[in-house]
Amino acid sequence: MTTPDPGVYISPAQMYQEVRGLAAAVGRIETKIDGILNETKDIRTDVADHESRLRTLESMPKPSDLEPRVTALEKGRWPLPTIATLAGVAGAATGAIALFAR
Repeated sequence: MTTPDPGVYISPAQMYQEVRGLAAAVGRIETKIDGILNETKDIRTDVADHESRLRTLESMPKPSDLEPRVTALEKGRWPLPTIATLAGVAGAATGAIALFAR
């Protein structure tokens, strides 16, 4: 007949060392979690900033709102090149007249 297995004996010193190792591992995990929480806080502030910028851009006039204003400005601008051309022709004519009048 065989003797029963007496089991595994773990000394109190071994148990203490294992608990200390687990405490150190938990401390490292807590440090990493704190770092992640700080990063997510920064991300949340960035998202809030982006949200406020988007709201500002969305409140600006749409291109369809600007179309009538641009059309009105374009209508008032067309005489400028024409006036410049007429002034150039008038200057050239005055110069030609002055040249041939002598």
